[in-house]
Amino acid sequence: MTRISSFKFSYIIVRLAFMSFVRTMVGYKRCCTLTLLVISSPNHQNMATKPGILTAWPWSPLGSFKYAILAPSAARGIHQFISRGEGERDLGLFLIFPFLLFRMIHNQVWISVSRYRTAVGNKLIVDRGIEFEQVDRESNWDDQILLNGTMFYLGHEVLTQARRLPMWRTDGVVITVLLHSLVVEFLYYWLHRALHHHFLYSRYHSHHHSSIVTEPITSVIHPFAEHLSYFFLFAIPLYISVVTGTASIMSFAGYVTYIDFMNNMGHCNFEVVPERLFAWFPLLKYIMYTPSFHSLHHTQFRTNYSLFMPLYDYIYGTADASSDRLYQESLMRGDDYPDVVHLTHLTTPESIYHLRLMFSSLASRPYSKVPYLLLMWPLSLGSILFTWLHDHCFILERNTFGKLRMQTWVVPRFNVQYLMEWRRQSINEIIEAAILEADKKGVKVLSLGLQNQGEELNRNGELYLEKHDYKLRVNLVDGSSLAAAIVLNAIPNGTSQVLVRGNLNKVALAVAHSLCKKGILVAVASEADYEKIKGILRGEHYESNCILSKTNSQKVWVVGDGLTAEDQSKAREGTLFIPFSQFPPKHKRKDCVYYTTPAMIVPSSLKNMHSCENWLPRRVMSAWRVAGIVHTLEGWGFNECGSTTTEIDIGKAWEASLTHGFRPLPPPAALGSLP
Repeated sequence: MTRISSFKFSYIIVRLAFMSFVRTMVGYKRCCTLTLLVISSPNHQNMATKPGILTAWPWSPLGSFKYAILAPSAARGIHQFISRGEGERDLGLFLIFPFLLFRMIHNQVWISVSRYRTAVGNKLIVDRGIEFEQVDRESNWDDQILLNGTMFYLGHEVLTQARRLPMWRTDGVVITVLLHSLVVEFLYYWLHRALHHHFLYSRYHSHHHSSIVTEPITSVIHPFAEHLSYFFLFAIPLYISVVTGTASIMSFAGYVTYIDFMNNMGHCNFEVVPERLFAWFPLLKYIMYTPSFHSLHHTQFRTNYSLFMPLYDYIYGTADASSDRLYQESLMRGDDYPDVVHLTHLTTPESIYHLRLMFSSLASRPYSKVPYLLLMWPLSLGSILFTWLHDHCFILERNTFGKLRMQTWVVPRFNVQYLMEWRRQSINEIIEAAILEADKKGVKVLSLGLQNQGEELNRNGELYLEKHDYKLRVNLVDGSSLAAAIVLNAIPNGTSQVLVRGNLNKVALAVAHSLCKKGILVAVASEADYEKIKGILRGEHYESNCILSKTNSQKVWVVGDGLTAEDQSKAREGTLFIPFSQFPPKHKRKDCVYYTTPAMIVPSSLKNMHSCENWLPRRVMSAWRVAGIVHTLEGWGFNECGSTTTEIDIGKAWEASLTHGFRPLPPPAALGSLP
């Protein structure tokens, strides 16, 4: 086989990437639209008060295709490693790209751990919420890795001494450590102070300080020009070790990893450094900062300027006097015990990436199929194995509503596992364990979401009450009253007939009962559904308002699980579909109108909302989750679960939710205007 040169190989890769880019942009309108949305989204705009020059990243117009700029160099490194002999390979060039991937994984681990610890509340530093605005602003945290990769490849080409580096040199490591401590830390301190001068702060550094409550990725959220200055500053030890012939692969990788680790740790918003470490090494206080030390810089602004070594703050008198006190207070903060818990579960293997513990950019958008996640099938497979082995809930997020403290707990099981009859007992055991844990922690209300309250699984939660002789202190809420109220209020005024299709559950029966009482005809398409609804109406004077119909001519359909594409094909054009189920219809007609599953818009005073609940829009909660919150706020000391729901419950739940600031969703055509 004829060898091709590295240059020609890189050229082929670039050409293929460019052709793929053009074809995608021209051939697929959806991709074009998504790219334009990415370019115009807030996270790709400079958020400084008065944007200066070089604030925008140069590859922002490429959107998700920005990674293509590394393709030629990465391909060249791989090609030369494969095509050349043992003595001719440049291991350093080959390892640049894998190292960039390692950095992204390293950062993601910090992100996930930080968000979990924030949800738990343990050793938290700043107990305030994060909103969607911050998530959008910080979603381009990978830009700095892209910049570093570009500069690493460029440096390898420009500096001949940077080629074929050895794996390890002790003298190079020592030089790197000394230069960082004595030069980089000192210069960074004064650069950082300069960035807080009103001229530079308003044009650059204010973008970083827009985040009062920091996350690990906050550490790298800066305008492009500011990142350039940081790169050249941190490159001093690397450059000097290269030109002096003392550089090694490990000194490069170790130094950059050290910077990433300390950056992530300093912005994680929970204290990780044990007190005994400072007791054993008192001088460590001056050469290693803590998350609480740097957190003060984001709340006080004019103190604690140091990079990773507080020494220079103590020398120049800018160390915050409350640093030690905040450190002690953060260490003493224990787990947060909520007033209300919402118990949900995983849906599909890909849904793990949409959790706030994983990819914030996905979690901040309604759940939808993302094609590139198929490439992550090994991790998806790992999540499936995890759900088969793990038998305990985990905390997903924490919210506050005034003085009310809320948490969301997740049952580590997927939809398909709930459908397996032989898995129901183990799932019920996990749910029961969560209820008992909530009861032990003094939780007032636990709301059951998604399939955790299925009729066949646990009789809408009544199974647990019976098992514990109705002696649980925590109230169980299935949210059916509020869900039914939302469905009823979504039906347009003047509607005379409604068709009910799908698997009838507690909510559907409550809706049908209410509609019949109001004089609205409720049509069903099967004998079984007809008999089921007749059963709850028997003896009432409005029993005749339930009819068996085969025409499917009604303009309003109230639908649940089990609604097939064939069922929908029988509907008239323009039919309004209103789900009463936890899950939306799997198939949708383009010539019909679909409401979301029962849900409400949350009040602005509900804090720490920065992820979407499954497929719902931003700042929208499912009826079942809202029901638990309202139940707690109202102080209702009874359980709302089991087989029955009365009209009084429906009206009471609806009025109470409106009183506390929850709002009904607008008609589907207006959903795009939601915040």
